[in-house]
Amino acid sequence: MGTVFEAVGGAAGVLRLARAWHERVMADEVVSHAFSHGFRADHTERLAAYWGEALGGPAVYSEIYGDESYVVRMHSGNGPHEEMDRRAIACFDQALIDTDLAADDKLRGVLHDYFSWATTVAMSKYHGSAADVPAGLSIPRWSWDGLVGD
Repeated sequence: MGTVFEAVGGAAGVLRLARAWHERVMADEVVSHAFSHGFRADHTERLAAYWGEALGGPAVYSEIYGDESYVVRMHSGNGPHEEMDRRAIACFDQALIDTDLAADDKLRGVLHDYFSWATTVAMSKYHGSAADVPAGLSIPRWSWDGLVGD
């Protein structure tokens, strides 16, 4: 069956998904607030590298950009934001449709579950302060069966 990364279409497929998601969130009046301070010009490429690694692809993000601690710190210290999380997940689900990844029910379900978990669990543990995020966290891996090692 291969990895989820392969089923998405490898690096090119993950990049298409990241671009579609970013376009959706920038058009959303609530989720776009997360980007109101600006964002890196290579945001979608970094996001695609992160998702690719998490979905069973090569460790591009870890080797070039940073570890899970770095990513979680960027998403921490902002207090709870359940509505933004729900809407970000809805944007992701729409991006799956935009990129034709929703046609395969199993793939759509696995990707939805991954993004929902990453948004509401992995990136939401440290609402109080980014300083609370421990050093040395590894990017969690996601398979057809969910979180690897859980």
